[in-house]
Amino acid sequence: MQQRSHWLPTICLLTAMVLWASSFIALKLAFQGYHPMAVIFGRMFIASICFLFLLPALKGNTYERGDLKYILFMVVCEPCLYFLFEAKAIENTTASQAGMITAMLPLLVAISAGVLLKEVVTRKTIAGFLLAISGAALLSLNSQSSAAAPHPALGNFYEFIAMVCATGYTITLKKLTSRYNPFFLTAIQAFAGSLFYLPVMLLSSAPLPHTFLAVPAFSIVFLGVFVTLGAYGLYNYGVSRIPASQASAFVNLIPVFTVFLGWLVLGEKFTLLQYLASALVFAGVFISQDRSRQVPEYEPAGLEEPAYSPVPTEDRPPRV
Repeated sequence: MQQRSHWLPTICLLTAMVLWASSFIALKLAFQGYHPMAVIFGRMFIASICFLFLLPALKGNTYERGDLKYILFMVVCEPCLYFLFEAKAIENTTASQAGMITAMLPLLVAISAGVLLKEVVTRKTIAGFLLAISGAALLSLNSQSSAAAPHPALGNFYEFIAMVCATGYTITLKKLTSRYNPFFLTAIQAFAGSLFYLPVMLLSSAPLPHTFLAVPAFSIVFLGVFVTLGAYGLYNYGVSRIPASQASAFVNLIPVFTVFLGWLVLGEKFTLLQYLASALVFAGVFISQDRSRQVPEYEPAGLEEPAYSPVPTEDRPPRV
């Protein structure tokens, strides 16, 4: 019975990883029909509408003096700056390479937690970080320009900056989740993103959508509903049923699924040297994992982003 009970959480975790990986593909498809700022605003707006139907799940928050500055810093990091750099990355590089760069997020969080939160950072973590950085640089240097990826090295750099924003966001969330419902913080992001990207869209001279294009339009709906709500909900259910240390191993499948979906849907391909560079990224992530530490389980409060839950920083998934 115990073995059978692991089947459903495993399926949920795998599905969540596929959904996160598919977000890169959905962005690429949406950008083919609509301006990037219109796409990001549409995604945030649709997610906000979804949260209006889930207001009862947003209760259980305790405000303390000084929390506002942390909440503001959180939304500035993500979704505001994060999605700006994410959009520029998808415009300039392939979905496959952008997905590969996300594998560096756990390492960035671990290094930042050591500096800012005084958490222990081992030599293995530092060595893995340097190896992953080398792999990402090699991946970018050996990228070929194309119509779908006019400036891959620049796009990969933008994706790296997006991961830096996600790191600041994750570190801030580690502090806020002790007093706030994670689902409430997720809703704050969605509403703040809608308010931020509406004027950005209007001031950027982005042409407002005036025609319905099926694939780009449904890609925006997919991003707002299935990725923002579905992927995070499935991940949290999985983590609530199996140890977080086991669930975090699934996160490293995101770049793999992204490469596969990029090939299947967009026809993207890697060269042999780029596959070797990707292997360096994975090797860096693998080396950085300290398997001697025991990671506690946690129970999520409803459909919430896993990054908000009190899980060790290296177990946090990337957000797209």
